[in-house]
Amino acid sequence: MASLPARDDYLPLYMKTSSRSAASTGIALASLVLLVLLVLLSAPAASAAAQAQAARSETGTNGTNSTTADRQARVATADRGRIRGNTDAKVWVVVISDFQCPFCKKWHHETEPRITAEYVRTGKVQIAYINYPIASIHPNAQATHEAAMCAAEQGKFWPVADALFATQQVWKGHRDIVRFADSLTVAAGVDPARFRACVRDGVMRPLIDADLDRSKRMGVGSTPSFLVGGRPLVGAQPYEAFKQAIDAALAAAGQSTP
Repeated sequence: MASLPARDDYLPLYMKTSSRSAASTGIALASLVLLVLLVLLSAPAASAAAQAQAARSETGTNGTNSTTADRQARVATADRGRIRGNTDAKVWVVVISDFQCPFCKKWHHETEPRITAEYVRTGKVQIAYINYPIASIHPNAQATHEAAMCAAEQGKFWPVADALFATQQVWKGHRDIVRFADSLTVAAGVDPARFRACVRDGVMRPLIDADLDRSKRMGVGSTPSFLVGGRPLVGAQPYEAFKQAIDAALAAAGQSTP
């Protein structure tokens, strides 16, 4: 993979992290903060891997060759689609997860709904998802991540994520995971033709590869892993651990807690 551009090239417009604040939390945290800056919002626009693959025109949904600009626009839309919450919220919960990981499923079912109810829907926190499919132990994960990101392009990432985790026991050993993921995603209300072309053409693969590659470079080695207000939290810890971390981040940002 090509070397990464300068750090400032990746800074998104509405998520700034100063080098001073990153340095104050040590090398490990600085690496994880950089992971967010590199991957979360601006990877589609700047990733060398994404640009290289997008430059190889492939058949689009209308039967013609899709342009580089079209593919990049679709990936950028999907990138935004994996984020939810008030865009003015200063505190982020970044979820680094694998749809086939049982501990990710546990966290998604037991902890994420409470965070969403108490912090995201109240406008205090934004939550975002980073793809980390571990193919060596989860052979069906990659296909589900591609399905979820293709759904994200149509604004359906979160319902598809819910469906994938809810049915994990069914599809984790499925022989035709692509068809199974297709059925779940279409049931969530996506446009079938556009979705299937997205999966077939591998439109979202560069984004997923960038998530995984950069997560590894920054020291993430297991799922689920998290950044809560810029601070790392590892494992499917109970809601109370996240509440403590989120409240501390809100206090540091000058926001009130529930």
